Amino acid sequence: MCAAGFFFGISRTDWMFVLTAVFLVLVTELMNTAVEAAVDLAHPHIHPLAKAAKDTAAGAVLLAAVFAVIIGCIVFIKPVMSWLGLL
Repeated sequence: MCAAGFFFGISRTDWMFVLTAVFLVLVTELMNTAVEAAVDLAHPHIHPLAKAAKDTAAGAVLLAAVFAVIIGCIVFIKPVMSWLGLL
């Protein structure tokens, strides 16, 4: 998304939303990794609660990624349509 932001010359406000979405995905990925490592350390064998913790952390990453896609669509739909000559 950052390369597209430079290419299309998006506004500062749009940059704020794009960077927030990007960093939200990165932060949730780091949190997911930390949860998985902690759960594996605390309970190395398969346990239903361990699975629930890992699935919940992975769900947070999925929601952050969906949020990033939505922000990308909102920010880039008009510049892309203009670039394609559809506006």
